Amino acid sequence: MANDMKILIAGGHVVDPGQWNGIADVLIEEGKVSAVEPNLQQKFQGSMALTTIDAKGLIVCPGFVDLHVHFREPGFEHKETIATGSAAAVAGGFTSVCCMPNTQPVNDSRSVTEFILAQAAAARKARVFPIGAITKGSKGEELAEIGELFDAGCVAISDDGFPVMNSRVMRRAMEYASAFRLPVIDHCEDAQLSRGGSMHEGAVSTELGIPGIPKAAEEVMVARNISLAELTGSRLHLPHVSTLRSVQMVREAKAQGLPVTAEACPHHFSLTDEAVRSFDANAKMNPPLRTDEDVQAIKEGLRDNTIDLVATDHAPHAVQEKQLEFDAAPFGIIGLETAFPLTLNLVEEGILTLEQAIAKLTREPARVFGLSHGTLAPGVEADVTLIDANAAWVVDPARLHSLSRNTPFAGWTLKGRVVKTLVGGKVVYDCEPVIREKR
Repeated sequence: MANDMKILIAGGHVVDPGQWNGIADVLIEEGKVSAVEPNLQQKFQGSMALTTIDAKGLIVCPGFVDLHVHFREPGFEHKETIATGSAAAVAGGFTSVCCMPNTQPVNDSRSVTEFILAQAAAARKARVFPIGAITKGSKGEELAEIGELFDAGCVAISDDGFPVMNSRVMRRAMEYASAFRLPVIDHCEDAQLSRGGSMHEGAVSTELGIPGIPKAAEEVMVARNISLAELTGSRLHLPHVSTLRSVQMVREAKAQGLPVTAEACPHHFSLTDEAVRSFDANAKMNPPLRTDEDVQAIKEGLRDNTIDLVATDHAPHAVQEKQLEFDAAPFGIIGLETAFPLTLNLVEEGILTLEQAIAKLTREPARVFGLSHGTLAPGVEADVTLIDANAAWVVDPARLHSLSRNTPFAGWTLKGRVVKTLVGGKVVYDCEPVIREKR
């Protein structure tokens, strides 16, 4: 995705967490960041070999990094393809995304990994980093060829969507992954405790008559996985943390110095199980929306860095699938294009500073998976996102770039919109003019 042209992103508020927070220009040469300094534009006045992007009034930051998306291809192209998922990613400011292996066939082999990488290259949008399966077919029985997956380009292993219930298998996976320094991700859910459930088990589920999923279904597996991380020394990453006790356990694990990291999803700090009262299956996800107590715990976990980062768990489904009765509809929502404004809400609430919020979407996810992105340091690939933090917009599912429309935020007015996204110094997304409104 390299671009030989010199580009100057001029006059924006540059937020490169830990490196820069103030008005500056960003110079891009041969697809890489060359310099970040104030008043660079003056040095190039009259230069014919320079393309200038006026960023006055905009935030300029590293391209966002999402460690948790489902792009569905191969096998479920009616829900999403790598091309449409990548388009949604860059429209949301994400320049690097890590796609889960629950495709058909499951990404448990070199051939599937290479197919995903080839499709991503053809799409010419976001960088796509495959996550390989822990077990063959994600059946939880026999380890996949983890070394082969690593060699093919996988950046982590997971059976996401299918918890690894066999603790012995999970231990062996952690031990084997350690040889390659691969993070191990486990969808923390006791499948027996959650069986038949469609939403959080509590007062609202009782009132609505919808079978519930107790918090314990997540928490017992968080506890098990942390214990296995302590046993093996393996890098454990806990996705979509959703309960107070899960946050507490991660906090305790970090206090002990264990190699444990965690992510939170915007829907889990923006909504509670009250959203299910409409019986709209777009409010159905796994883990489910929890209580206000849990939402507050997640916000506090993000504030004190117990929770390292924000990830979307972008999970597209076809319209007809989400139109089924609540119990029969599949779990999951799309989230790439609403993630930044929902995270920006935490800044308005005083939970995070702007720099901290951007770090949760850039530097921190890149650090957790060891990716050389999420920064504007000179010499790195020029993956850059430009944001109008004051732009208010109404979420219209029909105007989103995903192939699917399953968002619970339809009709919401959100503040903060991506204006332009560059990958390797090339503009891959350019928003239509935004009408600025007061919220």
